[in-house]
Amino acid sequence: MRHAALTLLCILALGGSAQAQDVSKILAAELRPGWRQADGSHVAALHLTLAPGWKTYWRSPGDAGIPPEFNWQGSENVAAVGVNWPAPKIFYQSGMRSVGYAQELVLPLRITGRTAGQDMQLHGVVDLGVCSDICVPRRVEVTASLPADATRRDPVIAGALADMPFSRTEAAVRSVRCTVGADARGMTLRTEIDLPIGASGEETVIETANPAIWVAEPRTYRAANGHLVSETRLAHMEGKAFALDRSGVRITVLGKGHAVDIKGCDR
Repeated sequence: MRHAALTLLCILALGGSAQAQDVSKILAAELRPGWRQADGSHVAALHLTLAPGWKTYWRSPGDAGIPPEFNWQGSENVAAVGVNWPAPKIFYQSGMRSVGYAQELVLPLRITGRTAGQDMQLHGVVDLGVCSDICVPRRVEVTASLPADATRRDPVIAGALADMPFSRTEAAVRSVRCTVGADARGMTLRTEIDLPIGASGEETVIETANPAIWVAEPRTYRAANGHLVSETRLAHMEGKAFALDRSGVRITVLGKGHAVDIKGCDR
């Protein structure tokens, strides 16, 4: 509901100051064709270039952002497309937090073919929000041929893959405890992660397996025992009752120079 309202505000903004800008020059998009892997899958990337001062959003963009949507219909010899998200940045504007990317985004894609050893044709329609002082909804359409004999790695895509968040194992996370509670305002969630102390200014983004559950911006801090604690509140977007699946809780830790992707609670 919040994202729908933000989308409406973006559309309304086009009637104001956006008219003074050439919207077509805000965003450029292309597919980098990448290379075929030994397992038969193909690595490609959606490459977005934004005008100075503009940004776009991560898969979980915060209340001030608009999540991108992908449609790969019309592709040939493509069974599935997986999106790999490089570590995003945190932005604050008008007292609201958003999560995304500024200036440029190389979004690696892992494509599985229907028939092994054959060329693929990838066609995508992507709806996303781009924001500066105003927000503008944009739809881009991209197409690329993915040859079966392409084996040379694209260093631009390889660089984006190297910028992926660390896994739980790579970051030496020892334990993740999730505690569900309630107060006068509704359901609460407290996560406590035994994670080595990194740079100051760590923030977290919390997601659930149920897209209908809204998660508030967490309060994140280091406890006296050194554990990273996040406290947030949960609500169903349609006001319905719900149960939280702890195994579907996903916590992304974002700090200066590092990010960690943690999937599931231990308890």
